[in-house]
Amino acid sequence: MSTSENTTKSYLFKLSIPIFFSNIAIPFAGLVDTGLMGHLDDEKFLAAISIATSVITMLFWSFGFLRMGTVGLVSQALGRKDYSEIVQVLIRNLVLAFFIGLLIIILKDSILISIKSFFKISEETFLLINNYISIRIWSAPAELIIYVLTGIYLGMQKTHISSLMISIFCLGNAALSTVFVIYYDLEISGVAIGTAISAYTTIIIFLTFTYFYLKNKIKSSLTYKKLFNLKKIFQLFNINFDIFIRTILLTFCFLWMTYQGSKLGENYLAVNALLIQLIMLASFFLDAYAFSTEAVVGYTIGKNSKNSFLRVVSNSFQLSIFSGFIISLIYLLSFQLIIDELTNIDYLKFLTSNYIFWILVIPPVASVCYQFDGIFIGASQTAEMRNAMILSSIIFISSSNFLVSKFGNHGLWLALLFFMIIRSLTLNYYFNRILKKF
Repeated sequence: MSTSENTTKSYLFKLSIPIFFSNIAIPFAGLVDTGLMGHLDDEKFLAAISIATSVITMLFWSFGFLRMGTVGLVSQALGRKDYSEIVQVLIRNLVLAFFIGLLIIILKDSILISIKSFFKISEETFLLINNYISIRIWSAPAELIIYVLTGIYLGMQKTHISSLMISIFCLGNAALSTVFVIYYDLEISGVAIGTAISAYTTIIIFLTFTYFYLKNKIKSSLTYKKLFNLKKIFQLFNINFDIFIRTILLTFCFLWMTYQGSKLGENYLAVNALLIQLIMLASFFLDAYAFSTEAVVGYTIGKNSKNSFLRVVSNSFQLSIFSGFIISLIYLLSFQLIIDELTNIDYLKFLTSNYIFWILVIPPVASVCYQFDGIFIGASQTAEMRNAMILSSIIFISSSNFLVSKFGNHGLWLALLFFMIIRSLTLNYYFNRILKKF
């Protein structure tokens, strides 16, 4: 396929279709976990799963460079038809993911101590969090390896493979969690066990598949010197460190939402846990365009085609913003139905209904910054992503303190909206630097 053909709206949409389904599977698993806890007798289960999953998400997604950094390097290597480089990137990041996962496991006690110090929660809620994290933490190496494999297949524009992998992981998680909670009465521990088993099952299947998929595409032998080329390792470190800073700040901002909600009371913490699931559902859907854009942007840079790059940027923004409005329309028509499925606690349903405005406004606004992320990742322009996120995070945290003091929980959601807008504006400021690659 020519460079011009794979920058059209139809190609981007086609590339995004399998990602839509796999990305829906990710928040679907979160919705299942939230729904399972929301239908237990005590709101403390919902509060506990909100904090525990927020912390784990922040922790694991802090190493999201294992996916994002992989996509940019692989897609550019694909543009040069350099499969040996793709395999080298894969091996380096697999080793890195495994050791980071082990480090996370070692730091489990420190993580739990930090949670107890940071959040204003009851002892019963903390014990539930402890139960969840003490089990879920063991899935760290497997979940980080899934990030690497996802980046490899996105970078090679094999989105159907990455999507199948994510779908197996998330749907397996949802099914196993349901069995352990409902049939074995394991409550919050059952959710964690389901995730861990699903993660390790997924990497066993797809590491085996990847070996056979790539072994015949390498034209030259891999050597120790090639794998541990210092120049390549430093390039990987620089890209990954920038994305690490960017991602840890992004996930911290969502953790900050949970923290601010806990200060308002466990009722609001539970309400925001429900609402955040809808924001995450929208973001994962819209990220399908960003993910496919990452691969095509890197490919156009590898081909050194500026016109194709500008074409994919324009088309991806149009698709993403239009989809953001469609998501808002769906939420408008089905909001109460979704909330009824997530909890049977009447006063939580009532409180949640007061915040529908934010759920309708945020998706189309946020679609812009999501798409910018895909463009910058595909271009491996990570220092600019880091700088933009630093400024956006400072403004978000500062504004949230003021707005919460004035408007309560509505102020917190207004701060989140500002955060999405500032992310878009700061990335737009740096956009012209990508054009210097051509």
